[in-house]
Amino acid sequence: MKKLILILGLSLLLTGCGINNIPTYDEQVKSAWSQVENQYQRRADLVPNLVATVKGFAAQEKDVLIAVTEARSKVSSMQVDENLINDPQKLQQFQQAQQQLSGALSRLMVVVERYPELKSNQNFLALQSQLEGTENRISVARRDYIAAVQAYNTEIRTFPGKIWHSILYSDMPVRDNYEATTEGAETPPEVNFE
Repeated sequence: MKKLILILGLSLLLTGCGINNIPTYDEQVKSAWSQVENQYQRRADLVPNLVATVKGFAAQEKDVLIAVTEARSKVSSMQVDENLINDPQKLQQFQQAQQQLSGALSRLMVVVERYPELKSNQNFLALQSQLEGTENRISVARRDYIAAVQAYNTEIRTFPGKIWHSILYSDMPVRDNYEATTEGAETPPEVNFE
């Protein structure tokens, strides 16, 4: 009976000391990354509809449409699985492919500015709104991923998480954070209306 009480007492003590924080935070990182992927997939699903709508109005802007289609194809062809966030090189390649798609979509929006009749088309307006919303969702999902990585990395680098990490979870690596892949992304763009 005393052993049972001792075991129960120790288990209660251990549950309050953070022994489960590391796996919990690791799962939050994985979940947050899944949400980033979910939003990228949403964008990839919207792009063909946007391209098809623009195609009818801007046939002569074929190179921009091809760039968008190729960027989407490159993103779609990448092998994305749960190991992606464990391999910094693959994660960077994935981020670069997503950045190329973002750049191609930005060029497409510039093309659209040249076609007032396209801007007033209800299908296009709905798709543009969906795409803008998706870009915002991607930004929020990245922010949430960054926060989850921060919580996880902080836990395994501070007391008592550092002890639990070295004893029980040494196979769980420090996670790399999301990084902007565009050269000069930290500098705000210059807007000139001349």
